Amino acid sequence: MNYIDFHVHAFSDKIAEKTVASLAATCGETPETNGTLADTERVMREWGIDGMAILSIATKPSQHLVCNNWAASVKAPHIFPFGSVHPDGEDVMEELCRIRELGLYGIKLHPDYQNFCIEEERMFPIYRRCGELGLPIIFHAGFDPLSPDLVHCTPQGAAKALAAAPDTTMILAHMGGNALWDEVEEVLCGKFPNLYLDTSLCAKYMTDAQTLRIIRKHGADKILLASDCPWDNTANTIEKIKGLGLTDEEQRMIFAENAKRILGMSQSRTA
Repeated sequence: MNYIDFHVHAFSDKIAEKTVASLAATCGETPETNGTLADTERVMREWGIDGMAILSIATKPSQHLVCNNWAASVKAPHIFPFGSVHPDGEDVMEELCRIRELGLYGIKLHPDYQNFCIEEERMFPIYRRCGELGLPIIFHAGFDPLSPDLVHCTPQGAAKALAAAPDTTMILAHMGGNALWDEVEEVLCGKFPNLYLDTSLCAKYMTDAQTLRIIRKHGADKILLASDCPWDNTANTIEKIKGLGLTDEEQRMIFAENAKRILGMSQSRTA
């Protein structure tokens, strides 16, 4: 069986150690890697992972070029890099076009680190442009320790964004909303054809029963294997999903086939 981890973080060698140390202090987690691409590739080999989506985040507008150029530089047959834009940048729309030209596979937006709420109307043109360019968007969703008193991406807010850009593929990390899974079940599951959920951190924080309910209600064809490495081990997530009683076909979809469809792996992309 093939495995593609759709939610992995790595950084350029210049900033990896400092960045991971800072993030670890914020989230209180022990990282599985030192943040470099080489160390990330090492653990993925150890865990039996065939491919990974590397997610970058532009935490300020001036980071667009550096962030996306680095993402493009690490593209490989087993590495599917996503770019990022900061919503406050004056060149957001131009940079989205450049992301597509670089052959990146989509964009990552983190409402907490980029200081926006997912349902803000100023964001809707960005979402719609991504749909026009064929760029899926991965959002951090739910609670984040950076902003413990304000959830920037709630299931209710995500529902408004999904409705505003129905032609844009949106992926909500952490099974739709970290620590808000009851609301995910009620508000999101099975209601938006453009919505995928990734499994990042579910092995650490979700019960098997609720994980299975969400998969069944939303559909295994809209669930993506993900770990949020370096903050969890992909093998732990695989073990959890294998223990849920899903069919072999459902597991194949979650572990790789859904990712291949989003990534367009049968289609050529600009190098």
